[in-house]
Amino acid sequence: MPEFIDRFTKLDPCLSPAKALIIYGPRRSGKTTLLKSYLASCGLHYRLETGDDVRIRNLIGSGDLKQIIAFAEGFDLIAIDEAQQIPDIGMGLKILVDQVPNLKIIATGSFSFDLAGAIGEPLTGRKRMITLFPISQLELKQKFNNYDLRQRLEEYLIYGSYPEIVVNEGRKEKIELLEELAGSYLLKDVLAMERIRSSRTLIELLKLIAFQVGSEVSLNELATQVKLDIKTVGRYLDILEKAFVIIRVGGFSRNMRKEVTSKAKYYFLDNGVRNAVVGQYNLIDSRNDIGALWENFIVSERLKKRSYTGIYGTFHFWRTYDGQEIDYIEERDGGLFGFECKWSQKKKENPPKKWMESYPDATFTVITPDNYLDFIG
Repeated sequence: MPEFIDRFTKLDPCLSPAKALIIYGPRRSGKTTLLKSYLASCGLHYRLETGDDVRIRNLIGSGDLKQIIAFAEGFDLIAIDEAQQIPDIGMGLKILVDQVPNLKIIATGSFSFDLAGAIGEPLTGRKRMITLFPISQLELKQKFNNYDLRQRLEEYLIYGSYPEIVVNEGRKEKIELLEELAGSYLLKDVLAMERIRSSRTLIELLKLIAFQVGSEVSLNELATQVKLDIKTVGRYLDILEKAFVIIRVGGFSRNMRKEVTSKAKYYFLDNGVRNAVVGQYNLIDSRNDIGALWENFIVSERLKKRSYTGIYGTFHFWRTYDGQEIDYIEERDGGLFGFECKWSQKKKENPPKKWMESYPDATFTVITPDNYLDFIG
């Protein structure tokens, strides 16, 4: 496995002098590596700073027009890593965009809730935003053929796809890195929120979600088990989603009387993080949750592909009150597409009867280890 994975996202086409390029995503997903790799070969006279630097925080966050312009003088490009650390970062970037002609700007941030909220209004019409996820199968497919990816499939299902996990060959080292990642880095931003005090409560909540991957989740049941009110649980889940820890998938319906829409399913953005939360790293043959792991992997990888390749539309699950269901559906380009995730398929899987009756023009595909790369790669 190479030490560097070429990312699908290319920065050069995304840059223009009239707009700041905002790169956001979870911690340790490779944003800094991507930024430095681009800077090393861009041929521009650039300035790279970090929001961790108190001096930079005070300068960019000051709103002082003269100082900020002087800071950028003589450079073709200003790059600010960990920009979410800077107070009023949006106003500082606005000054650079508006007051320094032909300047290119890149800012990275690890928490979309924080960064997007801070830059939204000041940079209206002045920004382009891209998300960098953990390594995708789409990216790995640029270097490895389908056979090689399938040979490593068990690794991705168990250890996930964060860059440092992917490039590390040792099982012990992978587990140690995952423990560190799930135990501190991913929750660092979440716990920094003023109204979230207990890491133990968040971990307990995530454990409950981890054991219900692929199943509908009741907020009432979660609230009872973690001893919080339902509004607080809903807020925590929303923050965990915005912090790129979990993915929410709602129910689909065009016939409210027959189809379930009141509940949601939750998946983890990364399989390795899910397994770290519950402390399960045993191999596939000795697991009883392979169905959940497979479904989580497919949904999270599809999310990456949709984001990177511009597949627009909505995604949901589908279930009727009498128990007919489809794991994942997409509504896009005027069509409806249903997908069932099956780790092992002993016989041909037919679409649910009510699915075909309600949506006769819809498609239905079973995603298995034989054909998954067509869907997510």
